[in-house]
Amino acid sequence: MSLDTPNLPTGLHAFLDTAGWGGASVDPLPGDASFRRYFRIADGPRKAMLMHAPPPHEDPVPFLKVGAWLREHGLRAPETHAEDAGQGWVLIEDFGDDRMRDWLDDHPADEDAAYSTAIDALVELHRKPAGPFAPYDMATYLRETGLFTEWYCPVVGIEPDAASFEAAWREALAPLETRQTPGVTVLRDYHAENIMLLSGGKQGLIDYQDALVGHPAYDLVSLLQDARRDVSPELEARMMQHYIAHADAADDFEADYARLGAQRNAKVVGIFARLAKRDGKPRYLGMIPRVWEAMERDLAHPALAPVANWFDINVPQEIRAAHGGELS
Repeated sequence: MSLDTPNLPTGLHAFLDTAGWGGASVDPLPGDASFRRYFRIADGPRKAMLMHAPPPHEDPVPFLKVGAWLREHGLRAPETHAEDAGQGWVLIEDFGDDRMRDWLDDHPADEDAAYSTAIDALVELHRKPAGPFAPYDMATYLRETGLFTEWYCPVVGIEPDAASFEAAWREALAPLETRQTPGVTVLRDYHAENIMLLSGGKQGLIDYQDALVGHPAYDLVSLLQDARRDVSPELEARMMQHYIAHADAADDFEADYARLGAQRNAKVVGIFARLAKRDGKPRYLGMIPRVWEAMERDLAHPALAPVANWFDINVPQEIRAAHGGELS
């Protein structure tokens, strides 16, 4: 790709020159739900990935810190070749093309094996002491669930009782406050689009900059109630048992899994509505029915009774029957 290619961020080639990759080809990659952009860099046999996480919208420092912690503790985060955090540039190891999501699209028979390996990586992570990250506390849980009433409800014509919504979540999530101490490192977006399949059976991690210290069920929910890929209830149940069989899971783990599943899914529905309405990314609307169906399964657990009651009162059945309704 030539140096005058349009739509490349200002300063890209200057950073590559400084990093010792001057003259390398630059191939833009599809973006995600953030302001970050990614590029594949090639200089003869050398390959790398370039992330642009420009301030003030993004800050690459947490990515660098969490990645260093993961590597120090035996997890496979990409090595950092060069960085200029002040300008949002990070040049990292290229993990190749075998993303778990894409691999399973082409090799559906490998589903159990791929998910089992991904869960084994979580078990390994959860055996480590929690990283030096902020806690996934009640204030954070409630701020995230609040995205549902802030962004989703208005676009489907619901005028929610936000105070009772928060109170219901506070009651349902209260048991987590004691059970996630001392806690584990929670990557928060551990799913098939953020896992790379590497040689030797290792799982490469590529999105972890928002890591917190919280409950071990959270990343399992992220993986098995994937907003972007269908995971059947049968596969979910098998993989839940795989985790429980290999981890030091408490007796109430499945109840906490339902609590965090409902919490995460309510947050994701709100985020997807915000991405569509505020950020002009309507493709996320098509994912809401999948997330909604998983949330309904979580709400059926007795641990979610306060929140399920709020939904029964505040969200009309025709919206729920349509898996979240139609957003336009």
